[in-house]
Amino acid sequence: MGVGMGGARAIGIDFGTTNSVIARASDCAHAEMIAYAAPDGPTSVFRSALCFWQDEAFRGGLAHEAGPWAIAEYLDFPQGSRFLQSFKSVAASASFEHANLFEKRLKFEELGQIFLSHLMQHGGDPMKDAPECVVVGRPVRYVGSRPDVALARKRYDAMFAMLGRPVHYVYEPLGAAYSFASRLSDPATLLVADFGGGTSDFSLVRVEAPGAARRCVPLASAGIGIAGDRFDYRIMDHLVLPLLGKGGTYRSFDKVLEIPAGHFTDFGDWSRLALMRNRRTLEQLAKLKRSATDPAAIGRMITIVEQELGYALYEAVGRLKRTLSNGTHAEFRFADADLTIEADVTREEFERWIEPDLQRIGETVDTVLARAGLEADQVDHVFLTGGSSLIPAVRRLFEQRFGESRLASGNELTSIAHGLALIGNAPDLADWVVAEDDPA
Repeated sequence: MGVGMGGARAIGIDFGTTNSVIARASDCAHAEMIAYAAPDGPTSVFRSALCFWQDEAFRGGLAHEAGPWAIAEYLDFPQGSRFLQSFKSVAASASFEHANLFEKRLKFEELGQIFLSHLMQHGGDPMKDAPECVVVGRPVRYVGSRPDVALARKRYDAMFAMLGRPVHYVYEPLGAAYSFASRLSDPATLLVADFGGGTSDFSLVRVEAPGAARRCVPLASAGIGIAGDRFDYRIMDHLVLPLLGKGGTYRSFDKVLEIPAGHFTDFGDWSRLALMRNRRTLEQLAKLKRSATDPAAIGRMITIVEQELGYALYEAVGRLKRTLSNGTHAEFRFADADLTIEADVTREEFERWIEPDLQRIGETVDTVLARAGLEADQVDHVFLTGGSSLIPAVRRLFEQRFGESRLASGNELTSIAHGLALIGNAPDLADWVVAEDDPA
C-alpha cells in the first residue's frame, strides 16, 4: 500500500554499495518507494554509480551524473569519462583519501554529496516537503580488514548534512526486519540476512503481535565484509586475471620474479579499478610490460584500463553470476575490439570458488545467534534479502541451518529502505538508532 507523497513524515535512505533506494512514510505501517524515470524505464532502484567528464560549462570544469544516467553518459563517451561504482566500500578506509578525477581530487564525502544530490534530483526532491525524520541505513560491519567505524561515521555525517535535517543511522538488516514484520500477524523471532554488494549483515528481532506497545525489539546483530562484490572478484580471479598476467613473471636484471599481486588486487576491486587510469599507474604497467615474460598479458590489462572497459567487464561477470543462479551452466563472454574472453562455467565451479566466503558467512550467522543467546530452532522466520540472497549456495547455507519452510524472500532490493522509512515514524525510534561509537 502506498502513501500520499505530500504526507510523508519520514524518509528512509538505503545507500548501498551497488544500489540505492529511498522510501517515504506517513506512519509506521505504510511506505512508498521513490520512483525514477531512468533511461531504460521506470525503477525504484538507483545504481550507486558516478560518472565524471570535463566540461567548462560546469562549475570547476567537471561535469557529473549518477545512477542510471551515469551509466548512460559513460557508455556514450567511455574514453573521456571516469566511472566510479561501489565507492561506498571505501567509507571506512583510512587509506582512501581522495579520488583523482582529471584535475580534481574529491574526498569520499564530496563524492557522496554529488551522488546524493543526483539521487534526490532525479527522484523529484523527496526532501521538498520537509520530512521531520531522515533514517539512513548503515552496515553492521563495514568493508575492509580494519574498518575505521569513527571515520565512516564522520564521512556519512558530512555526506548527509546537505539534507538539512538530523539523520538517524539504523543497521540495514534492521530496516529489512521492520519491513518484513509488517507481513506478520503473530509473535515471532525473526532473523534477517541482508546480502549487499560490500557486506553481509544479520539481525535478530523479536516481533510482537500487531497492536503491541513495541512491535519489534532488536536482539542482536553481526556482519562481515563479504558479499556480492567478493563473489564477483572470485569470478575475475579465476577467469579474467590469469589472462592479464596474474601468476606470470617478469625479468629483473638476472632474476625472474613473480609479478606483484598489488596490480591484480586493484583490478579486482570496483572501488579501485576505475582509479587505475592515471599517469603513474599506466607508466608502471608500461614498464612492467617491457620486462614481463608474457608482455601480451600485461598489454591486455593496459587496454582495459586505458579504454575504460571495466564497467563492461564487470557487467559480464554479473551476468554470469545471475545466470548461474538460475541454471547449472553458463557461458562467460567478454568481447571488445582488442580483447575477447570466453569460458564455459558450471555452477559447481562457481560454488567451489566462493566456498571460503560461504564458510565465513556461516560463521557470522552463528555469531549473531550466540549474541542473542538463541539456537537455530528458536528462530521462526528467516528473511533473505539483497541480490546475492538469490545465489543457490547462499540459500542452501540457511536451508541447512533453519530448514526450507522457515525461509522467506521478496523485495530483495527495496525492503531495507521500506523498513527504514517505517522506523522513522516508530514511537521507539531511539531504540533502533546505532550509537555513534558502536564498534559492530
